[in-house]
Amino acid sequence: MDGKLAIQQISDRLLAKFADLVYKRTGIRLSPQKKALLSNRLRRRLRETGIKSFEDYYKHIKNISEDDPEWDAFLQEITTHETFLFRDEVHWEWFQDQYLEQLAREARQGKRPRRLHIWSAACSTGDEPVTLACCIAARLPNAHLWDIKILGTDIGIGALQQAKQAKFGTRAMSRVPADYRQRFFNQLDDHTWQAKPLLTRWISYQQHNLLEPLRSGRFDLIVLKNVLIYFDVESKKRVLENILRVLYPGGYLLTGAAEGVANIRGSLKRVYPWLFQKPEDK
Repeated sequence: MDGKLAIQQISDRLLAKFADLVYKRTGIRLSPQKKALLSNRLRRRLRETGIKSFEDYYKHIKNISEDDPEWDAFLQEITTHETFLFRDEVHWEWFQDQYLEQLAREARQGKRPRRLHIWSAACSTGDEPVTLACCIAARLPNAHLWDIKILGTDIGIGALQQAKQAKFGTRAMSRVPADYRQRFFNQLDDHTWQAKPLLTRWISYQQHNLLEPLRSGRFDLIVLKNVLIYFDVESKKRVLENILRVLYPGGYLLTGAAEGVANIRGSLKRVYPWLFQKPEDK
């Protein structure tokens, strides 16, 4: 490694310029406290691209489109966070024990169609869509008779490419119940599992920026976890407007507990600190 590059630190001035660019394009706020982390991650991009300085890299990033592979690589460096299947146990207990039970009961009573359309927004590498599919396959009676669609979206092309492979390592699989692991995954080697077609047949992926409206589909449930914490109030409002536009009346929005949705929820009914319901007449 080049010694000069190894000790190079981003300046406060340049950090602010990177932060402004990222905010304008994605709505994500880069904290000044992340200066050291950003410096470390940008060094990787300098090595990969051969660009000599943070200043030159900023000029390059500023002038490329969001379709450029380097923009995606840059975005993955600054937004990557750990994810795994069955993260946040209380959410999956609600989904399996209450929500799916409610859907099945209402369908039997003729109160709703046998339809379950879910949007997993900011799905990263696909852990969440596959978890949703696991729960449905295990707990929704006669699931093969239902119209089931799970859409996973993310701003990162690289994350979606990984998600489409439906392969997960030991860490990602650590909370998958043993019977689910046996029923719904093929073990490829000592450290890798792949979701079976029984799950992946319901899942599709597409790139999407949450600041923009989703152009197609309406949903019974939208899952948006651990992403709004990176947005300021105005960006959160914009994201929620886009989400509520495609949520069916009576549908649910499931978020992280610390996302700050409760303060800007508008007409949404708060069910739990992390769960909100759209009124039936909206």
